[in-house]
Amino acid sequence: MMKIDMLVLKRTYILFGLLLIFSINVFGQNDGNALKLFIIGNSFSQNASTFLPQIAKEKGKTLVIGRAELGGHSLQQHWGYAEKYEANPDDPKGKPYNGKSLNMLLSGDTWDVIAIQQYSYLSGDSSSYLPYAKKLVEYVKKLQPNAQIVIHQTWAYRADAKKFGKIGKDVFAKDQHEMFQKSREAYHKLAKQLDLKILPVGDAFELVANDKKYGYKQDANFNFEHPVPPNLPDQSHSINVGYFWNQKELHFDPNHANDAGKYLGSLIWYSVLFNDLPKNIKFKPASVSDKFSRYLKSAAAKAIHP
Repeated sequence: MMKIDMLVLKRTYILFGLLLIFSINVFGQNDGNALKLFIIGNSFSQNASTFLPQIAKEKGKTLVIGRAELGGHSLQQHWGYAEKYEANPDDPKGKPYNGKSLNMLLSGDTWDVIAIQQYSYLSGDSSSYLPYAKKLVEYVKKLQPNAQIVIHQTWAYRADAKKFGKIGKDVFAKDQHEMFQKSREAYHKLAKQLDLKILPVGDAFELVANDKKYGYKQDANFNFEHPVPPNLPDQSHSINVGYFWNQKELHFDPNHANDAGKYLGSLIWYSVLFNDLPKNIKFKPASVSDKFSRYLKSAAAKAIHP
């Protein structure tokens, strides 16, 4: 028995050592408690990283985040701005990030991790990724050769969306599930082509969407044809913004994440970047119940370790 226990103990030490090396080497040359993260994206990357600073602070981590994010922007657009700047540094079209270029932002510090993503509406169309992602990654590597580049996998729109993303030329996903499938395929294809790691936020959203208890279901009793303010449909457990009133007009946003969705995304980002488990995170937004937050942490863990 003693020999077996010692063998198990030895293997445990080896595994722990490998995990520690992975955490330090893959995500920056740091001690595991400090990280400089730069994000190239749009509103979806803003959503998914919203609560990342609060989680990092709770866990005693030092986190610096740099951002090149513009609403509704694709890989092609971000690369286009970089091209314009390199062709003519005085061209304002190459400096769309509050008057700065991607070159200027990346060169302003030394970054451990740099995240990229596709515009969600194009995420299911694999042809929209290349050559722009490859050119953008090569550009980033020249400016930050020691940084680890990762892919933020965005999510499919809520099941009751009126329209879903592109999955090919003039072809659109018929529903939430098809948008997820095609998007996931495209992200993993890109990750394989460029040898990059994925932050599986889209997978986590899909797990929640398909959960029998927590998956969002449209309110069959709400009068969508003639809504009366301030009444809203039941949107329990939605992780997307959904329906909301703006003065006396009912608005609908099935795409962006609400606080619960932002929390789910941030759980993924933190857990992967700092090599930690979602269950170890105590922070949660006040708008998310204790019960739902526990479920979201379990969904995040399944997405990271399927």
